Amino acid sequence: MNAAYLARRFASVLVVLVIVSITVFAITLILPGNAAVMILGEYATPEQLRVLELELGLDRPWHVQYLSWMGNLLGGDWGTSMRLSLPVAGLITEALWRSAALAAAALVIVTVIAIPLGIIAALKRGTWADLSISLFAYLGTAVPEFVTATLLLVFFAAPDRGWFPAGGFVPAAESIWLFLYHMCLPAATLSLILTAHIARQVRSEMSDVLGSDYVRAARLKGLPERTVVMRHGLRNAMAPAVAVISLDVGYLLGGIIVVEEVFAWPGLGRLIIYALQNRDLPVIQAATLVLATIYALSNLVSDLVIAALDPRVRYA
Repeated sequence: MNAAYLARRFASVLVVLVIVSITVFAITLILPGNAAVMILGEYATPEQLRVLELELGLDRPWHVQYLSWMGNLLGGDWGTSMRLSLPVAGLITEALWRSAALAAAALVIVTVIAIPLGIIAALKRGTWADLSISLFAYLGTAVPEFVTATLLLVFFAAPDRGWFPAGGFVPAAESIWLFLYHMCLPAATLSLILTAHIARQVRSEMSDVLGSDYVRAARLKGLPERTVVMRHGLRNAMAPAVAVISLDVGYLLGGIIVVEEVFAWPGLGRLIIYALQNRDLPVIQAATLVLATIYALSNLVSDLVIAALDPRVRYA
């Protein structure tokens, strides 16, 4: 892995983001009713609409509007929400941190649980432990997140139990314990699905690696089984799993929208739903670019991690 490869990967990320930005801007242009109609309402007079269109620059060619919009974004001016009358940058930053906390909690749980489950299933192939973990993996990947969220609400947040809150949010600045307490069920919903997916992937890769020639050679040398599994097996099995985790970031960005809406978690997903319902174009445009940036960077990071884990990978 060299500087030329990193430069190409960063360039590809920029190209993807430019394509996404053009697509998002084009979609908002073809929507019925422009920004002036959304701001003034459907009962505004043509003269009022004309004055506001001139003020907002909507009379300019589309490519001029796009370059102006991108220039403002790169300069830190993401516009103002049409419905909330608040700076879009502040809204998205605040919501993004809440979603990031939820996603980070889910990824930590997945890392702690999924990888050991996959290793156990690979080491105990054909036993009841392997069958139980495989059944959990199939159920976890087959059940949608809104069904999982509903089941968790029924079993753990029913009024007669009240073990966990059914929804809501408490800022960490007020109480870190209440913040984590309200995060439990949303994070568990995301974790169950991701854990099932990653455990299944690790089990499959570990099974292949443990049957390879170099693992058999390590065992014939008399190395301890723990060393064989952790140093020779897991290290090589984790590279494909990391690639799958990076792809799961795309699922996490989509699934978190549903989870946040079910549990009333005021994150980026819920903000996007509000913006779509109210046709708040500046929020929709900026939030879409943020999601695309996160997904593109996650793929870049996964490439670097895979190169670090697997010495056979060479980028020239």
